[in-house]
Amino acid sequence: MQVFHNKSKIIITCNNRLSPYLQREVEALGYKIVRAFSTGVELEGSLNDCIPLNLHLRCASQVLYSIKTFTADNPARLYKELMEIEWEELIDFTGYFSVSSTVDNETITTPLFANLKVKDAIVDRIKEKKGIRPNTGPEADKAVIHLYWKENDAEIFIDTSGETLAKHGYRKIPGKAPMLEALAAGVIMATEWDKKTPFIVPMCGSGTLAIEAALLATDKTPGLFRMNYSFMHIMGYEEEIFFQERRKLKDQSKKEMSARIIATDLSADAIDVSQRNAKTAGVDHLIDFSVCDFADTEVPEGPGIVVFNPEYGERLGVHSKLEATYKRIGDFMKQHCKGYKGYIFTGNPDLAKKIGLRASRRIEFYNGKLDCRLLEYELYEGSKREPKPGE
Repeated sequence: MQVFHNKSKIIITCNNRLSPYLQREVEALGYKIVRAFSTGVELEGSLNDCIPLNLHLRCASQVLYSIKTFTADNPARLYKELMEIEWEELIDFTGYFSVSSTVDNETITTPLFANLKVKDAIVDRIKEKKGIRPNTGPEADKAVIHLYWKENDAEIFIDTSGETLAKHGYRKIPGKAPMLEALAAGVIMATEWDKKTPFIVPMCGSGTLAIEAALLATDKTPGLFRMNYSFMHIMGYEEEIFFQERRKLKDQSKKEMSARIIATDLSADAIDVSQRNAKTAGVDHLIDFSVCDFADTEVPEGPGIVVFNPEYGERLGVHSKLEATYKRIGDFMKQHCKGYKGYIFTGNPDLAKKIGLRASRRIEFYNGKLDCRLLEYELYEGSKREPKPGE
C-alpha cells in the first residue's frame, strides 16, 4: 500500500466550533477544502501531505488518512472487512500500535469492544502474513489506527498525529484552569488581530493567549515543539520529508516582531508559570509580563486588542464576587482602552451583562463541553456618531 504517495480522503478534526479557523489555516497552506463541518474539515491528499498539516496547524486535533470505507452491521462483519486490509504493509510486525474509535452502533455497548475487534483483526492479519504478532496497547506514541463507525457505515483511518495536536507542546506547567492552546489560537484568529498593534491580556493566567499571540506574530508553528508523530511509525515513512518540512518552519519563523504583547496577572505564581511557558516556546523576550491588578495593566495608545478570559463562576458561592469583577472589567475597557477592540471570553451570559457595554459581535466557541462566547466591544475614542452640521 503506497499510502505516502496515494491520494485518499483526509479528515482533520478540531474542537467543536474551531472549524472556521482550521479551514482558514488549511487553505493558507494551499489545500482545497472538500467539506467543512463543526468539528473539522475534509480534503484529499497523500500521507506525505499529512506531514506539513501536522506541523503547521494550530487549531487542529488529529489528521486522519482514510484507508477503507465499508459497511458493517455487527462486530463479526467489521472484523472480516478489516482482515482484508494489508496491515503487514503498514505496521511493522516488530512494532507497536494503538487503536482509537468513534462508535455509534447498536451492537456495540462500549468503544473499548470496538477497539478490541480492530486490534484483533490487525494482529491476526499480520501474524498470518509474517508469523509474528505486533505489540499493542493504549499509548498513542507509535502507530495509531482510528475507527469511525456510525450505524452500518464504517471507515478506518491512519491517525497520522497520534497524541493530539491541540496541545502545542510548550506548556510544561499548565496553571489553573488553562485554555487549550488550539482554542487560544482560534480565539486570537477570531479577533482579526493584525500582528502589528498591541495585544493585551490582563488576567493572563498561565499565559496561553499571550504566548499563542507571540507565536502567531512570529510565524512559529506547533511543529517546532514536537519530534514524534504517528506517521513516523507507518511503513514507507521517509524521515527526510519531515526534516525538510521542519527546516521550512525554522526558516519562516521570525525572532522579533513589531507588536507589543502585554500580559498581567494579580498572582505572582501565575506570572512565573507564564514566563516559564513562554521561555519554553522561545517567546519570553517578546511578551511584557507584569504582576498587577488588571485595572493597572499598561495600555499603549490604540488601536489594539485587549482580551479577557475571566472565571465563569461554575463554582458555588463565587457568582456574586464575579459580578463585581465583570463590572470592573467593563469600567476598565471604557476608561482605559479607547481606540481598542475589547474581547471577553466567557461561558456565563449573566455575568457578561455586568460588563455594561453593547457587544458588536458574539462569536460562538466551546471550552471543553461548555458553551462559550467571545464577546467583541468597539471601544471608540469618542462618540461613534458623527455630529451633523449645526449640532
